[in-house]
Amino acid sequence: MRYISTRGAAPALSFEEVLLAGLASDGGLYVPESLPQFTREEITALRGLSYPALAERVVAPFVADAVPADDLRDILEDCYAVFRHGAVAPLVQLGPNQWIMELFHGPTLAFKDFALQLLGRLLDYVLERRGEKVVIMGATSGDTGSAAIEGCRRCENVDIFILHPHGRVSEVQRRQMTTVRGEGIHNLAVEGNFDDCQAMVKASFGAQGFLPEGRRLVAVNSINWARIMAQVVYYFHAALALGGPDRPVAFSVPTGNFGDIFAGYLARGMGLPVSQLVIATNRNDVLHRVLTSGLYDRQPLEPSLSPSMDITVSSNFERLLFDLYGRDGDAVAGLMRAFDGGEIRLSPEALAGARALFASHRVDDEGTCAEIAHSWGASEYLLDPHSAIGLAAARAAQRDPAVPMVTLATAHPAKFPDAVRRAGVEREPVLPAHLADLYEREERYTVLPNDLAAVQAFMADNLRA
Repeated sequence: MRYISTRGAAPALSFEEVLLAGLASDGGLYVPESLPQFTREEITALRGLSYPALAERVVAPFVADAVPADDLRDILEDCYAVFRHGAVAPLVQLGPNQWIMELFHGPTLAFKDFALQLLGRLLDYVLERRGEKVVIMGATSGDTGSAAIEGCRRCENVDIFILHPHGRVSEVQRRQMTTVRGEGIHNLAVEGNFDDCQAMVKASFGAQGFLPEGRRLVAVNSINWARIMAQVVYYFHAALALGGPDRPVAFSVPTGNFGDIFAGYLARGMGLPVSQLVIATNRNDVLHRVLTSGLYDRQPLEPSLSPSMDITVSSNFERLLFDLYGRDGDAVAGLMRAFDGGEIRLSPEALAGARALFASHRVDDEGTCAEIAHSWGASEYLLDPHSAIGLAAARAAQRDPAVPMVTLATAHPAKFPDAVRRAGVEREPVLPAHLADLYEREERYTVLPNDLAAVQAFMADNLRA
């Protein structure tokens, strides 16, 4: 399996090289040269497998020879053993053909555990074999940071620097990052928003001269292909549980950066019968705007009750653009140059291609609270604000009520108690036992100005030998 850049000018890489590369040298994102294909019979044969066994079958073609089969099996078994539910990603029915897939049973109570537990183990495996040390630099709007730290904190050859917008993540999200003890873990609270943090990460990957010789940056944000790869698995998991491949399945995905829903798009490209993908957004609705108007532009970020989706530039959308424009790297490079200077408008053909599979729906804070209250009143099922947006969008945008609609529940409601209270739900969401003392743990983080040079200087000064 080889991987190519969405902008067409970077060399093709192996899986191991892509794992360590992050952004391509031409500024693009890596995607497989071709997707592995599963026949209907091959998908049927996946029924009844445990989650780790299913992951092995789905992931193996992407990894190819980088990790021997026995080692990959051990890595995946170890990866999903830390999840607190035997099904790993259980399905809960909330109404006729309306399902919730709970992706919050990992160590940090968010869907990003699926990818980052695997990413950490793959990094540890590859770096040990290569005798290298790397630096993880990532930006988080809430969940990526804690999941990255938890997934990589045992890696002996990794220093971790996670940037989050100061005062713009929930207290639970912040504490999950800042209370983890371990060598080489650094939480940086940047006096800006998530887009500022993400821009610093991208700029640093483009110019790594601030690092000492022999060190390089590794991405843990969803620009890292291994994250997207890991997320493909739970789409197969849900579809198989609901009768696939003999019946189609639709998915509603609360998303800001387009990574999680892009994994669903890939699953469909691999042969899974996905009939519809619903882009669920909050008031920061860049993806909803582009799908409804064809215009991809920036608007000021507005803090919301669903902070993990408070994003105005969806990095992974470039991966979809690559396919929508016939995998023409030059065309995508031109589009992204234009976007850097302002805005772009999708061609009629590209927009029609996107609309054939994707729908979208925008939910503001009031609608989010209404959905939390409705779900609790109708089923005594407690939603976090991101999952509430997903469920509201699922009902609003569902094209065929005969097709099972699965909403991805991306976080545990205990991570967002303020949103639950604002919705008028009298039940207080309770943290699981392994996090019961979270509010008593000592925090450790550094507040830095919204300045790239200051962030890079801190990183250079705090690397382990």
